[in-house]
Formats: sequence, structure tokens, C-alpha cells
Amino acid sequence: MEARRKSASRAASGKPFEFSINLLDEMTILVLGATGATGKHLTRYLLDRGHFVKAIVRSSLRLDNDLSDHPCLSVIEANVLDLSESELEEIVAGCSAIASCLGHTMSFRGVYGPPRRLVTDVAKRMCLAIRSIGHAVPIKYVLMNTTGNSNRDLDETISLAQKCVIGLLRLILPPHVDNEAAADFLRTDLGPKNEKIEWAVVRPDTLFDHDNASAFELHPSPTRSAIFDPGKTSRINVGQFMGQLIEDEELWSEWKGRMPVIYNSDS
Repeated sequence: MEARRKSASRAASGKPFEFSINLLDEMTILVLGATGATGKHLTRYLLDRGHFVKAIVRSSLRLDNDLSDHPCLSVIEANVLDLSESELEEIVAGCSAIASCLGHTMSFRGVYGPPRRLVTDVAKRMCLAIRSIGHAVPIKYVLMNTTGNSNRDLDETISLAQKCVIGLLRLILPPHVDNEAAADFLRTDLGPKNEKIEWAVVRPDTLFDHDNASAFELHPSPTRSAIFDPGKTSRINVGQFMGQLIEDEELWSEWKGRMPVIYNSDS
């Protein structure tokens, strides 16, 4: 099959540059959280690039109109934690990657009500489904996380004051503990050389909405304090970077098994 050539732009280590992607075929990607503020950008990016997308959503009515009517989008309306193992295996079958943009609703019930381990429990169930179907090549799992979560595989410098604040967040904010546990599951339970699942954890800083993608920077670890000197990352940039990770093998090889930090270049 003739390869399709695509191009996009990004920035790594603070230096914007162009890269090209050679794809032999369209991919099918499962997106979790496609109706969310970041997930919709990822979904739109993948569809615009000619990929097929499966989306598990609690309500299809929350999808943007241009997404819900797209012929390459397959919507599964369900609570992902209510799906059986066989149903998850059927959904995951044929997918080259799974991207999780799940998060907790910023309300009292969303923060303190069940499920308190939404992101972690979904990651575990998805990875179990991947193992069960036995793909010939590893499936990618891309997890959206936060710079407030440290990569404990690296010696990331954190001030005593920030450590104290993070310790407090662990006590009062279950979503923060969920973010840490989800990343730790991929980092420690799967590890960097799993034969069936490859993963990357994307860590944006303070998220904000913007209509247009812009230049961004990638770093192995935070270059500023997530608590006392936070940077900014637009949700559309996070969505596009997650999409680029999925479709660009060179970029994936650079960041798989790692937890890249993404900042807007002008933050």
C-alpha cells in the first residue's frame, strides 16, 4: 500500500522544528474522555489526520457536532467501568493505540465521590484487555496526567515547600492520588519494556482553553515549579501532542516509557 506523507510542527527542548510522518495505513485509536475539554481536541486531530477513532462516552450528546457526525468515528455509549471484560476486549481488538484523557469533574461529587480511582482503574482494565487479546505488536497507551505528579524513575528536583503542598494534596484531593497511581501503574507494573503494551504519560502544566494550536516545548522533567511557578499548556496542544505520539514512530521511540512534560512555548 502506498504510504501517505503527513507533516506537522512541534517543539522539543524549547526548539520548534518540523517533522514528517510516514504512515503505511490509517490506524484505529480508542479515545477515552472524547467529550472532555482535551479529549475532543485529540479526537478531532486524529479524525482530521484520516484515522479511525473509537470513543467510549457516557453520553453521545456531549460530543461536538462536527465529531458526532464524522464517518470515521465509532461511538460506544457506556460507562467504561461498567463494561465486561469480553466487551472491552471486543472494543480494543483492532486498535493500534488507546489514549486516555479521563479526569474527574471539578465539583464536590466529582472530586470526592466514586469512582475515586477512575483513571487508574480504567488503565488497569484496558491493559488487562490488551493482554487478553494478544496483539502481534504492542499497543500504545497514552495517558494524560499532570506536572504535579513527579516521575519517580528520575531524580526530579522538588523544593521542600512543594513536597509539603503535594503531601497535603494527597490528603485532600483524591484526583491527585488517582493521577499518581495511574502513572505508577504504567511505570512500575508494566515497566518500560512490556511486550504487549507500550506507554507514555503526558504531563501538561496549568491547562487553559485556546482555539488554535501553537508552538510547544517538551521536557523530560518539569523546568519550573508546578505549585509556585507554574507554566501554561493549552488543551489543544496537549491533544495534538498525544496524537503525534500515536502516529509518529520516531517521536514515540523518543518518549515511550517516559513522562514528557509539555509547556506552551510562550508560557
